[in-house]
Amino acid sequence: MAQEDSQSRMDVALRCCVYAGGIIGALWVYGLLQEKIMQHPYDGEKFNTSEFLVFCNRFFAVLFSLGMAKIHKEDCWLKAPLWKYVVVSVSNVLATTCQYEALKYVSFPVQMLGKSFKMMPVMLWGIVISGKRYGLKEWLIALFITVGVTMFLLTGPIASPSGENTDTTQDSVKGLLLLVLFLALDGITSPMQQLLFEQYRTSKYNQMFWVNSASATVSLGIMLCSGSLWNALAFCGNHPALLANALELSAAQVTSQFFIYSQVKEFGAVVFAATMNVRQLFSIMTSYITYHHSITALQVLSLGLVFGALFYKSFSGLMAVQDPPEEKTPLLKDAKDAKDQRNLA
Repeated sequence: MAQEDSQSRMDVALRCCVYAGGIIGALWVYGLLQEKIMQHPYDGEKFNTSEFLVFCNRFFAVLFSLGMAKIHKEDCWLKAPLWKYVVVSVSNVLATTCQYEALKYVSFPVQMLGKSFKMMPVMLWGIVISGKRYGLKEWLIALFITVGVTMFLLTGPIASPSGENTDTTQDSVKGLLLLVLFLALDGITSPMQQLLFEQYRTSKYNQMFWVNSASATVSLGIMLCSGSLWNALAFCGNHPALLANALELSAAQVTSQFFIYSQVKEFGAVVFAATMNVRQLFSIMTSYITYHHSITALQVLSLGLVFGALFYKSFSGLMAVQDPPEEKTPLLKDAKDAKDQRNLA
């Protein structure tokens, strides 16, 4: 009996490690490809149509959600008013586009670190939209992260090595403004998705299908209206490596979504938050090594402050759920909790 229990624990630990490795690996590839596509030229020519990448990602996510819904026997009928999906999709598309555009002006480590800054906006939007309340510990952690990110931005180079202007200060300001816009839009998206789960009881793959379908339509519409679709297709024709990288980027994102949903459903949001902290630190270190970004001693110190706060947040969360009566059941019962916790991670 004891041997069977030990084997069961080993199986659980192995699955957790596989999920964590899948998340870190897939998002590591996603980050490297994102930086390569937006910051490094193809045969001397830079790719500038961010909406095309958004469309590819969302199109692949639609196919993935359809396949997973079929496997899990979930229906894909429309369960909420279409306009509500469109609202979520527009904010999501614009946020993702700002994220890609920011890489034209600031380095990938800055963009990655900036995502940690969104804990404060998400908390504020949560109060406004959902009436949530947070304790002193959460506010202090958010404050340490905010101070650390601000310190990083002010104490060393942050501009993209392939910025559009020779004035790195101008590039940095543009990039930071795009990151601020990304944080504001992304902070709206998550509470709106949570409201869809709560009001209409949509399943995760049902919502994933409709949100990504609307997002693919919105991004395609933007390209058609601006005429950038033809430029993107022409670029792909002239530089087939770009199309290959875009497909790899989409595949990496969809793969990460599979591991994310699997880990959160089985092991809870706290384990997922810890995994994402490791992923952020690993991606930033890899980017510095791969693309030789400059960094100052004060920026190293600020990274320690940010990730110290993030790892403390994860550690305290793990201690809080250690050995509860419900330990053998999933910590999260549905995707709305997963989405909410993922955006605070």
